[in-house]
Amino acid sequence: MTDFPLHTVDSAPEDAKANLQAAEKKMGFLPNLFAKMAEAPTLLEAYLALDGIYAKTSLSPVEQQAALLAISADNRCSFCVAAHTGGIKKAGADDDVIKDLRARNTPNDPKLAAVTRFAKHLNAQRGWAEQSELDAFIEAGFTHQHVLELVIACALKTLSNYTNHIAGTPLNEELKPLAWEAPAP
Repeated sequence: MTDFPLHTVDSAPEDAKANLQAAEKKMGFLPNLFAKMAEAPTLLEAYLALDGIYAKTSLSPVEQQAALLAISADNRCSFCVAAHTGGIKKAGADDDVIKDLRARNTPNDPKLAAVTRFAKHLNAQRGWAEQSELDAFIEAGFTHQHVLELVIACALKTLSNYTNHIAGTPLNEELKPLAWEAPAP
């Protein structure tokens, strides 16, 4: 595997430094994903901007994180599963939901089950959602707006999961208690 740099604010390309500083200030540490993305400052900028946009969707914070965690688990991205485990805990999800999502199972909560099922379907089908899946998601109480907002979740996970796979992003010390091992393909 090619050795991609794990940048610090000091070693990063000039165009990435402000984004790294802002992320470190906001999170209290510099996620290694961002340290890897900094090699391509526009990728880092795109990810951070899209993440901020996704946070403004009409999905609840738990629903947002559940979709990201479910997609990351299906994409076998250990870094993102750990990161979104922290995110969904912070959003207030209960431990059973988190356990189910990390095991790639459907949560018992009907709304979260619908969100994660549809997000995983959308991701697996590369956007070619089957009508029956769309119908089931809408029947669970969601809207066409929610359908399209989950496209953002898939886009975010494409950016981060692919980066982690290509760059071999190691877990930060802060995320090690949330470590997850991807199942064999």
